[in-house]
Amino acid sequence: MHLELFANGFAIVIPARVGVRNAQCHAHEWTSTPTGVVHFDRPATLGDLFAVWGMALGPRRLLSFRGAVRAYLDGVRIRADPRSLRLRDGHELVLETGPFIPPHRTFLFPP
Repeated sequence: MHLELFANGFAIVIPARVGVRNAQCHAHEWTSTPTGVVHFDRPATLGDLFAVWGMALGPRRLLSFRGAVRAYLDGVRIRADPRSLRLRDGHELVLETGPFIPPHRTFLFPP
């Protein structure tokens, strides 16, 4: 899946190697590059990814930013606690707090 984060009108980069200890050891949810592509090897939620990352996420918190957090799955607004959103192969998930930024509906995944 691809994850994009926006806070106070700025894009937030999701770092490479979230959840990666070394070449042989990684969490069930991880990133390999700073592109926002999230890998997972079992059913997982966005809350699981943020827990592995060690960052805050909730209905009114995105990282260190406070305010209502809006979620968009493939460009469609989802009204739910963002921690409960399922990670899904091939989907585009956008989280934002602050001014509205039109969410992307798709992402061109590398081969």
